[in-house]
Amino acid sequence: MPDHSESFAFNKAQWDERVPIHTASEFYDVAGFLKSPHRLRPFEVEEVGDVHSKALVHLQCHFGQDTLSWATRGAKVTGLDFSEPAVEAAREIATRLGYKAEFVASNVYDAVEALGNRTFDIVYTGLGALNWLPDIEGWAKVIAALVKPGGFLYLSEFHPMHQTLSDDDLAVTYDYFHSEPMVWDEPGTYAELGAATTHNVSHEWTHGLGVVVSNLIAQGLRIEFLHEFDYTLYPRWPFLEKTPEGTYHMPAGKPRIPLMYSLKATKPA
Repeated sequence: MPDHSESFAFNKAQWDERVPIHTASEFYDVAGFLKSPHRLRPFEVEEVGDVHSKALVHLQCHFGQDTLSWATRGAKVTGLDFSEPAVEAAREIATRLGYKAEFVASNVYDAVEALGNRTFDIVYTGLGALNWLPDIEGWAKVIAALVKPGGFLYLSEFHPMHQTLSDDDLAVTYDYFHSEPMVWDEPGTYAELGAATTHNVSHEWTHGLGVVVSNLIAQGLRIEFLHEFDYTLYPRWPFLEKTPEGTYHMPAGKPRIPLMYSLKATKPA
C-alpha cells in the first residue's frame, strides 16, 4: 500500500478533536443512550439477525454507540478505532452501562495484530467508514483475516453515488472513479455545525460498489446480498423529506437515487 501516513495524520487529528464535541452533542445524546442503548437502524437489526452470544467486532467504531447497541442485543462485542480519545470515551460509556465490552485503539489496517489474531463470528462496519480508507484491497484482506469460517462481514454504508453529488443540489460534482483523496478544509462537525475546531483538514476516498464487492470476492468471501436504499439518515440536501421513521427521502414524484447500501459477505466454513 502506498504511504498514506499524512492522510491518516490529518484525519486522526480531526477525529481526536471532535470526540468531546460529539459526546457532548444533542446529535449523539449520550445521556439518552445511557437510558436506552439502542442506536442501530432497523434494517441492520433485521439483516444481521440474532447476535446472542456471538463474537462481534466493530471496525471504525468511533466512541462505540453502535458497538454497545449490539451488546444490548446479546453480542460479545469488541470495538476498534484509530482515535484514542474515542476509545477512552467508549470504555467510559461501557462502564457506565455495566457492559463487558472491549475497545482497542488501532488503525483498521493493523486490526489483525491489534486484536491478537483473533477471529469473530461477525465483523460489522457502519455508516461513514469506508470513505476514510484509501485501500479497499487491504481492507478486504483484514476482513477476511478477522472473520471466522462460517462467519460474515456485515457492512452498511452511504452509497458511493451519494459522494459524487454537490451539497447544494444533485449535480454530479465529484468523480466516482478516482484513487487520489478528496481534500476538505471545513470547520465544525456534522454533529455540531457551529463548533469551534482547529483541525479541519480531512482526506476522504470514494469506493465504487464494484471495487468493494470484487475485493471481498477476491479474498474468498461469498456475497450473500447487496441491498441499495433510496433513503439516507441525514438531511444532506434541504429538499429531502423526513419520514416518521426518521429517514430522509427524495420528494414524492421526483426520481429516486441510491443513498445507502448494505452488504453481507460470508466466509465458507
